[in-house]
Amino acid sequence: MNHNDPLILAIDNGTQSVRALLFDLAGNLVAKGKQEIEPYFSQQPGWAEQQPEYFWDNLGKACQQLWDSTEVSPSQVAGVTVTTQRGTVVNLDRQGQPLRPAIIWLDQRHARVDGPVTGPWGWLFKLLRLEDTIDRFREKTQANWIAQNQPEIWQDTAHYLLLSGYLNYRLTGEFKDSIGSQVGYLPFDYKRHTWAAPRDFKWQTMPITRSMLPELVPPGTPIGHLTPEAGYHLGVPVGLPVVAAASDKACEILGSGGLTPDIGCMSYGTTATINTTSQRYVEPIRFMPPYPSALPGHYSTEVMIYRGFWMVSWFKREFGLREQKIAEQQGVEPEALFDELVRSVPAGSMGLMLQPYWSPGVRNPGPEAKGSIIGFGDVHTRAHIYRAILEGLAYALREGKERIEKRSGVAIRRLRVAGGGSQSDAAMQLTADVFGLPAERPHTYETSGLGAAIDAAVGLGLHPDFETAVAAMTRVGDVFEPAAETSQLYDRLYREVYLDMYRQLQPLYHRIKDITGYPR
Repeated sequence: MNHNDPLILAIDNGTQSVRALLFDLAGNLVAKGKQEIEPYFSQQPGWAEQQPEYFWDNLGKACQQLWDSTEVSPSQVAGVTVTTQRGTVVNLDRQGQPLRPAIIWLDQRHARVDGPVTGPWGWLFKLLRLEDTIDRFREKTQANWIAQNQPEIWQDTAHYLLLSGYLNYRLTGEFKDSIGSQVGYLPFDYKRHTWAAPRDFKWQTMPITRSMLPELVPPGTPIGHLTPEAGYHLGVPVGLPVVAAASDKACEILGSGGLTPDIGCMSYGTTATINTTSQRYVEPIRFMPPYPSALPGHYSTEVMIYRGFWMVSWFKREFGLREQKIAEQQGVEPEALFDELVRSVPAGSMGLMLQPYWSPGVRNPGPEAKGSIIGFGDVHTRAHIYRAILEGLAYALREGKERIEKRSGVAIRRLRVAGGGSQSDAAMQLTADVFGLPAERPHTYETSGLGAAIDAAVGLGLHPDFETAVAAMTRVGDVFEPAAETSQLYDRLYREVYLDMYRQLQPLYHRIKDITGYPR
C-alpha cells in the first residue's frame, strides 16, 4: 500500500462492540480498533437502555486502539462514515443534550394502546384484519411509552434520533441521517424513502412531530464535516467529510456484494436475517415493508429471526462452560471446540428438531410464538441441542428465502453469509446443506464496515459508481458446497416436519399465552 493512498474510516457501532475500521479502495481492512461494550443495562425487567454518551466515549476508545495498532497516518483518511445497530432511539433537548438513556432495540417494554385507530385508517385496518398488527406496532413504539410514562421528558424532546443520527450529530453538529438507517418505530415511508406524508396513519399512532426528526439524505451523500471536537475525538484531521452509510444489516449486504435479487445475503448475527437487494418494493411478508438499502433507491427485502445467533450465545452461556474452560487451558478459541461439538452429531441431530422463535414476531410468526424443540430421546445430549439450534436457524432462514422468492418472482441462486456465526466452518457447511446451495463467505469478516466504506468511497468520488466500487472492494473468500446426501436428508426434514411445526403448535402457543400471560 502506498502511503499516499486514500483510506476510509468506517465506524461500526454494533450491539456488543464499537469498531473503528480503516479500508483502502480495494476493500482491504488496513487496520482495526475494537472496543467491547455493555449492550445495555436494565432498571426494570425487560428494559434495555444505554447512555448515549457511552456510545460516543467508546467510539473514541475504538479509534484510539486503531491508531495504536498501525503505522498508517491519520492524514491518509479521506472521509468518515457511520453504520450502527438498528432501532435504538435517543431523545435530545434543544441544546442537543440527551434527556434520558437511549432505548436499545432489544428493549421489551410495551406502551399502552388507548382504543383503535380512528377515521378512514381505522376502517381500513379493520377491513384488512390488521388491527392486532397495528396495535403491536403502537405497543412497541418507544416514543409512545416515553410520552405516557415520562411526559416531562417528552415535552422537552426537541430531537428524536436513531443512534446513527445521534452519532452523525456528534460528528458534524448537523441533525441529518441516512435514509438507509431508518429502521424502527418511526413515521417513515418505506416505499418512498422519506418521512411519512401528513395524512399517514403513523402520525396518528405516535406523538412524534416532523420538527423532531432529522433531515434525511441518501446513502453515499455527504452529511457534513468533522467538528474540531469530533476530529480530536477520532484522532483525524478536523473538517473531514462525513458520508451517509446505512444500518449495519444494510451495509452487510453491500459489503457482501449483494447488488441483485438473485443473491441471498444472510447475516448470522445477534439477529439472523436473509436479504435480497431489489429496485422493486417487495414485501417479503404481506404488510411488512422492505427496509431501505445501503444502495440508494433500492430496497432490502428481509426476513428476520429476531433472536438469531443470540441463541448460540445463549447455549454457550447456559451449556458451554466445559468448552470455554478447555479452550482457555489450551489457548485456543472456544469456537473451534464448539465446531467439534457440531461435527460429533450426525446431520438431522438424530431426530431433534428446533423452531427458533425464542422471541415472538409481529405477523409470521405472530406475537404468540414461542420456541420449541421436539423429538427428544435418550440418545440426545447437549451436542445434539447445539446442532439442532444451528439447523433450526437454517430452516427458518430457508423458509424466509422461499417467502422472498415467492413474493419477488426471482429465484435466489447464491448465498453470501456474514456476521459472527459465519466464522464457524461447521455452520457454513450446515447452511449449504440445508439450502442445497453453495454458501459463500465474504473475504472479510467486517462486512458492515466495508459496506459503509463503499458508500463513502462513492460519496467521496473515489469510485465513480456503486457497481465499480462493489467490484473493486468485495470478493468471495471460502465457498462451502452442499453434500448431496445430506441435503436430501435436510430437505425431507424441512418439508415434512419443520414447515408443519408452527401451524401445529400455534394453538398451543395461544393457550400458553392465555394461561401465563407470556409472551407479553
